[in-house]
Amino acid sequence: IKNIIRYIILIVLMFILAVNYNLFLNPNNILSGGTNSISIIVQELFGIDPAIFILVVSSVILIFSFIILGVEVSSSSVVAILIYPFFVSITSGVSSISYLQTDDSLLVGIFAGIISGFVIGTVCKIGFSQGGIVQISQMINKIFKLPIAKVNFFINSIILICGAFVFGISASLLGIVVLFISSVVADRIILGISSNKSFIILTSEEDAVRDYIVNKLGHGVTLFYIDEKKSKKQRKALMTVIPTRDYYKLTEGVKKIDKDVFFVVTDSYQLEGGF
Repeated sequence: IKNIIRYIILIVLMFILAVNYNLFLNPNNILSGGTNSISIIVQELFGIDPAIFILVVSSVILIFSFIILGVEVSSSSVVAILIYPFFVSITSGVSSISYLQTDDSLLVGIFAGIISGFVIGTVCKIGFSQGGIVQISQMINKIFKLPIAKVNFFINSIILICGAFVFGISASLLGIVVLFISSVVADRIILGISSNKSFIILTSEEDAVRDYIVNKLGHGVTLFYIDEKKSKKQRKALMTVIPTRDYYKLTEGVKKIDKDVFFVVTDSYQLEGGF
């Protein structure tokens, strides 16, 4: 039942992404990277139908992905690759609906970025992949050991540069805005919004700091030992997770107790269990 629900969600997301493509991206020549942007450029230059182009290119990439990355990695993108071009084809007329049209390119770009980020993040969160450029980056990473993020950035940069020659620099600049918004929204969907901060504290005043966190702020503290590289001795460290609203109280309070305190703060997106 869970798998059926996952596939239903994926199908709905691909439909939303196709509407986003035909309503916002393609009519306004917004280039935000990936096979979508390549299809817009190819359509402008050669008149090739975007749905057919996306299907062919994504399928070719998928075949190489099965060969290089294996079945387990590649199979997560099969459904998306097959149904997305179909939805792009059947929703191609959505841009002609008069009350959905707008001349504000920046507003269109913002909404396109939000929708793309929401779909991409949700697809990743439910355990699927859209394939395309991401799979190319994964294959290059496996063969040449280059970072996926850098390869992906490089490929999308080439797409945006080519788009600048076809549609002008403004289209590529707007595409960068859309790509940035999409990335931020996708990260927030995958990770969630952090409402807590995690502290690792090294101090010579362990008892006083622990007492301050527990009795003054009302939060728990975990004591553990770490190995110091220079002295090759173990040293006590304190860990605590607090609501973001108490961030300033903790940092300033700890500094008053020990002016030489060392601490590291990270966002904490998920808390489960307890001890």
